[in-house]
Amino acid sequence: MPERSGWPSRLRGAGASSLGYSYAGLERFGEAEHALQLAAERKLEMPDLLVQRYQIGFVKGDKAVMKQAAAEGRDKAGAEDWLADQEAVALAYWGRLNEAHPLATHASDLSRQGSQLDRAAAWDAGQSTWDSFFGNAAAARVSALAVLKRSSTRDVEYGVAFALALAGESREPRALADDLEKRFPEDTAARFSYLPTVRALLALNQNEPAQAIEQLRRAVPYELGAPPSAFQGTFGTFYPIYVRGLAYLAAHQGAQAATEFKKILDHPGIVFNDPVGAAARVQLARAFALSGDTMRAKTAYQDFLTLWTDADPDSPIFQQAKAELARLQ
Repeated sequence: MPERSGWPSRLRGAGASSLGYSYAGLERFGEAEHALQLAAERKLEMPDLLVQRYQIGFVKGDKAVMKQAAAEGRDKAGAEDWLADQEAVALAYWGRLNEAHPLATHASDLSRQGSQLDRAAAWDAGQSTWDSFFGNAAAARVSALAVLKRSSTRDVEYGVAFALALAGESREPRALADDLEKRFPEDTAARFSYLPTVRALLALNQNEPAQAIEQLRRAVPYELGAPPSAFQGTFGTFYPIYVRGLAYLAAHQGAQAATEFKKILDHPGIVFNDPVGAAARVQLARAFALSGDTMRAKTAYQDFLTLWTDADPDSPIFQQAKAELARLQ
């Protein structure tokens, strides 16, 4: 990174963060790490840089880097809550929700203590999405509705609407989608990511997969990027793609569904530790099975079960994946 005299350190730090995320998005993790190393050598300190180090460590499976970044976060003002949330999200990705939820709640408590009320609520909304992804529908409903009592920001409403709709609810997420459309008529994230995704889930809840696919057409130009909710609450990345995959599954189009779920798994430097990456593994296996590709279905199921070696044994998606794999044996 070339030095630019006269730039404030925060701007240089933001530049390092942007450069790192750009390289990570291209799967060029060595260059991303180099950008972060340059920032460290120049004593640039931003919570974003620690979060990014943690996320790259996660993608590379380097738990030592993750542990170090989390430890440094506990010693830096403004970073402790972010890193605690990152640790919680990683645990959720691995299926360890019994550990993830208390840690995420701790992160939210830290944010509230620092008067970051909307950020705390966004992280709480993220917890609701985990439960929906992994089949804990009742828990998702309870937690999602509780979050709405604390915040009604754009990203919180999206997280709540997504979690509720994925859990099979329609009335509340439809009302939230209408509210988002009314309050943010010109907002890019709302128009081209959040609303199409929620409305597609609502169509699926009415057993209308073709309508769901149609709703998601608006998301196509933007869906390979990370939306604002990914930075505010660590959720939302590639969710339009995931829901399109669900729609193809509902329409009994296994090959098309597999293409969508594979997009998620092919971009770890964008998805990072968002639990959508874990859920996509099971859906990919289901797509292969639907297509009659038993060998690839078995491999996908086994990949998921390996990822979830230490997962909560009573998790619905875990139990389903084991049962579905057994039927293919």
